[in-house]
Amino acid sequence: MTAIITKIYLIIFLPILFIQCNNKADADKNNSNIGLPKYELDEDWPLLAEGFALSAVSAVDIDTSQNIFLFQRTNRDWTQQFPDSLISANTIFMLDNNTGTMLNSWGANMFIMPHGLAVDKDNNIWVTDVGLQQIFKFNHDGKLLMKLGVPKTSGNDSLHFNLPTDVAEAYDGSFYVSDGYGNSRVVKFSRKGKYLFEWGNKGDSSGEFNTPHSIDLDSQGNVYVADRENNRIQKFDADGVFIQEWKNNTATQLYAISIDKSNNNLFAIDNLTVNDTLIKGADIIQFDSNLNVLTRFGRSDSPGVRVPRYHDIVVDNSGNIYVTETSGKRIRKFRKSSNK
Repeated sequence: MTAIITKIYLIIFLPILFIQCNNKADADKNNSNIGLPKYELDEDWPLLAEGFALSAVSAVDIDTSQNIFLFQRTNRDWTQQFPDSLISANTIFMLDNNTGTMLNSWGANMFIMPHGLAVDKDNNIWVTDVGLQQIFKFNHDGKLLMKLGVPKTSGNDSLHFNLPTDVAEAYDGSFYVSDGYGNSRVVKFSRKGKYLFEWGNKGDSSGEFNTPHSIDLDSQGNVYVADRENNRIQKFDADGVFIQEWKNNTATQLYAISIDKSNNNLFAIDNLTVNDTLIKGADIIQFDSNLNVLTRFGRSDSPGVRVPRYHDIVVDNSGNIYVTETSGKRIRKFRKSSNK
């Protein structure tokens, strides 16, 4: 009798559950709430000097004046074994967010393989270098204020990193490092750079990572991590306690995240690659603070069109979106469209 009841339950309820799961995946893929802005590519941005071309742009962020900061691998490509020499040209660039004209540049003879960049509330510039295995903090004009990690030496303790990817500073000046390609952990430091604690190891369970590639904080101090190879976003409290995750159902990698602090909306970029070779490109995805998808565009609404693969993302206080490309060697600006 019990077996018969179980069979009836499976016949009736499993199809319903299957439909619900499919509907959620479809909602994640196609959701575009009425009233949310649409975006269009600004073809005229940036406006760079004649004869100047960007290299592989790995990271982007915005200062309090809404200037755009870029971190790029000037005239250097990502290789299996990183070079030993420092990049002799400037690697950090400040652009006007309206025109895209260059306002300042620095960073020559400082880095081997640029990766992450973040601008804190005091306009200090944080960067990670996966070649040097270090974290750097500079003031707005490029004066070194702090560095962590042992040059060109990987490790998995309080003094070493293993290919660190990104930094995010909390309101009290403490900061988190996503570490990264090698260690699959998040490390928290005090305002003065003292090791506090860490969490994570390689895996796909809650609180584990497979390439934590990007990190940011919301206005409540919650920590969001782009868990790239697990193709998901994980949300933690300030102490590293797992809160929730969003699993991507339409791509293969989840590259980067950025919080719009004005409304706690989160923006992310993913990437779809088929059979490890055919790059279908990225979606730009907008979430609320509970990781509900609000809208997405790019690959999903351009079927059959090869969309670029993006590496980092940020949003300015007018809601314009900036994304970087390493292989495409450029930065793109998507502005709110007047067409609703």
